[in-house]
Amino acid sequence: MKLAILGGGGFRVPYVYQALLRDHGSPRIEEVWLQDSDAGRLEAMAAVLAALAGGDGAGAAPQVFTSTDLDKALEGADFVFAAIRVGGLAGRVCDERVALDLNVLGQETTGPGGLAYGLRTIPVMLDIARRVKALAPDAYVINFTNPAGMITEAMQSVLGDRVLGICDTPSGLGTRVAAALGLDPSRVQLDYVGLNHLGWMRRILHDGVDVLPRLLADDGLLGSLEEGVVFGREWLRELGVIPNEYLYYYYFNREAVRATLDAPQTRGEFLAGQQAAFYERIAAASGGAAMELWRETVASRSASYMAEMKGAATGTELEGHAGVDPVDEGYAGVALGVMAAISRNEPATMILNVRNGSTVPALPADAVVEVPALVDAGGVHPLSLVQPDLHQTGLMQQVKAVERLTISAARTGSRADAAKAFALHPLVDSVSVGRRLLDGYAARIPEVAAVFAGGT
Repeated sequence: MKLAILGGGGFRVPYVYQALLRDHGSPRIEEVWLQDSDAGRLEAMAAVLAALAGGDGAGAAPQVFTSTDLDKALEGADFVFAAIRVGGLAGRVCDERVALDLNVLGQETTGPGGLAYGLRTIPVMLDIARRVKALAPDAYVINFTNPAGMITEAMQSVLGDRVLGICDTPSGLGTRVAAALGLDPSRVQLDYVGLNHLGWMRRILHDGVDVLPRLLADDGLLGSLEEGVVFGREWLRELGVIPNEYLYYYYFNREAVRATLDAPQTRGEFLAGQQAAFYERIAAASGGAAMELWRETVASRSASYMAEMKGAATGTELEGHAGVDPVDEGYAGVALGVMAAISRNEPATMILNVRNGSTVPALPADAVVEVPALVDAGGVHPLSLVQPDLHQTGLMQQVKAVERLTISAARTGSRADAAKAFALHPLVDSVSVGRRLLDGYAARIPEVAAVFAGGT
């Protein structure tokens, strides 16, 4: 089988390849095509993958091809992974700074930064969806491109249920909770509901018994969880659930904005400097040196995640966060599970971004939600669940309304829809601020301005 990875020069590609090296089922991926607009990044990632393949004792590593040609990478693919960043890290920095200049949360996917990211990304992803439909009509698209829920929903207008979204946050939470409680994660079922980067773990069932109350009652266990550090034990107990960590930006918005403003640099600025240094150094490296340089860099990225929300400076490596292996507990493992379930009919249940249907009646049937789903050779099937409470439903509805306005603006060039999306976002406190945000993004990010060329 053939796998095309769009954004093939990205940092997380080696995780996917490691997962493929560990997979010995049949059929399996035999060709991996890395596609990226930057030939230098492709060359760097190919060197890392070659080093990883050199350690494959079975000698059956998937063959790696690189190309800057989208159609060449897509043609005949069985699966497509999409993980691109329109506007690069310079665009991410603008996403953050335009909002922060107005004392509004500046974050990659949550709040106005996520809307700006979506505006410039949706037209590109819709074009990719059309190319997939023409060149690989039987392929499943596994979307990692952020904002993952919004992008997946837009692409489904072209590809239907053959596109689904993956985020490692819910599955990672489930794995960490199982480890904290000393439970076998294969015997744990997660009751989770929400949108991408906006959801709640409501029950954690181990052999049919909900162990969440036990976790919430234990000071030590709860405090050892990243969510316990971010939200505080008292708030988690009052909620009675474990929120997705991105809900920190809603529940503690003032604190989040202040921490980001006080930091010497934003997360995007930190990553831009780190990545520039990485690609400069890896150009002179090869073999094992290239792989070790990659490992060193991604360990630093993981260890410094959300550092400023935990009382540390942006980029600070926090104890206990380095060395996490996303092959086993991140999106690469989930992605491999999806491919195995579909291609080999190995049914699996996982938390995915999928078409709602009747899963959450309070949301439109064609909206994308993040919920547990059964995946098998017949496709992706969201599972029935207990309906979200009023607080959860209301927040989901408001954010989904904003997402759909953003998708409409990106597809039609409607500046009015975009302005409405910014103004109605729960983290934007004024219509006038919403309009200024849109003006700021259009002025500073060419790809955002291009959306409205000829629009209304």
